[in-house]
This record gives sequence, C-alpha cells and structure tokens, in this order.
Amino acid sequence: MPDSVYNVTADMNADPQELEKFSALAHRWWDPESEFKPLHQINPLRLDWIDRISKLAGKSALDIGCGGGLLTEAMARRGARVKGIDLSDKALKVAQLHLHESKLAVDYEAVSAEDLAARSPAPTTSSPAWSCSSTYPIRRAPCAPVPNSREGTAGCFSRRSTAT
Repeated sequence: MPDSVYNVTADMNADPQELEKFSALAHRWWDPESEFKPLHQINPLRLDWIDRISKLAGKSALDIGCGGGLLTEAMARRGARVKGIDLSDKALKVAQLHLHESKLAVDYEAVSAEDLAARSPAPTTSSPAWSCSSTYPIRRAPCAPVPNSREGTAGCFSRRSTAT
C-alpha cells in the first residue's frame, strides 16, 4: 500500500493497516447499526464529557482522528468551530458528504496531527477544546492531555475501540 494513499510517513503516529481497515469501512460510518454502532452509542457520553470540561459553545475544537465525523459534527452542533483531521481520505470524504445533510460548518482536512501542529501554532487568544478520538491504534505512547496552559483550555482525549 503506498503511503501517499493515507498521507502516512515513517515518523507519524498511525498504523497503515488500521487506516486500510477503517477506510474499507468508511461508507458505513454514519450507519448506527454498522460496525460503528458502539461509536454511535457512546458519542453522546463523549460529547457531554468534553462539553462539561471545555464548554464548547463559541470555542475552537480540533478532532484528531475524526473518521467520518460523528464527534466532530456533534461538537459543531454544540456551538464549537470545529476542525476534523484524519489520515483516511475515504473517511474524510464520508464526513464531507454528511455535511451536505447536516448543513453544519466543519472544516475537514487530511493531515496528521504532527503536520498540523508544525504549520499552525496553538491560538493564544481563545481557549480551544482538543479531542483525540482516533479509531486507529497508535504506534507510540497513548495520547496524553494537552497541558492546560491557559484557563479554559481542555485536553479532551479519548481512545475508541477498534471495530472488528
């Protein structure tokens, strides 16, 4: 599998086999009875937890490993300005197609967290919410909370179970 298909490089924190697996399932992301049923079931809990910690309304939020956009769109419905990033082009296409139905304003991009961080330093004037909701197993240490350097900045990290 060529790296360019998933924008994966050797120093990224992603597993190409898992990207392949979830890309193959991408067309079923918004089906609540599909392999993603557990995500649909826990999404309200995750959203409430993130919103309770960071008060999403009016804040910028970054969903790292957004897949088809379940949590991303839910955060946008709560009033956040959301950017969803993922390495699966197929999952992102599903997320972008779903925006036509939801009519929400979400910015999706195929980029790694590492590359996004390198080109876009954290904002200094607002209090963003961060969500690492990657479905893909990581190759290095688990996600850790973002240091709470400014009041109201939240490190909201959760790791989804992989679908089988």
